[in-house]
Amino acid sequence: MIYELRIYDCLPGRLPALLKRFNEHTLALWERHGIRQAGFFTTLVGENNNRLTYLLAWESLAEREAKWTAFIADPDWISARDASERDGPILANVRNELLNPTAFSSVR
Repeated sequence: MIYELRIYDCLPGRLPALLKRFNEHTLALWERHGIRQAGFFTTLVGENNNRLTYLLAWESLAEREAKWTAFIADPDWISARDASERDGPILANVRNELLNPTAFSSVR
């Protein structure tokens, strides 16, 4: 497995809109596209409490490329994203890393 760490820093006051978009739209679209989430987190204590951090699980880089490309081109995703940003942008910054578990990791 390969894990993708994605970190979304929201503009001030916009984290609730991002969480709503994931809960009401994104997760169902991911299920349709076969995208597997491995956990979602908000920052309780840390440098930014307007942050959403999550992990995706992939069998391979090829799987990630195919499924993520299909998801971001999905008209339902584009519509949900645009609707969630009617009151203005949500994200200030997005980072992602592709991670390979170590031999001693509890997550494989």
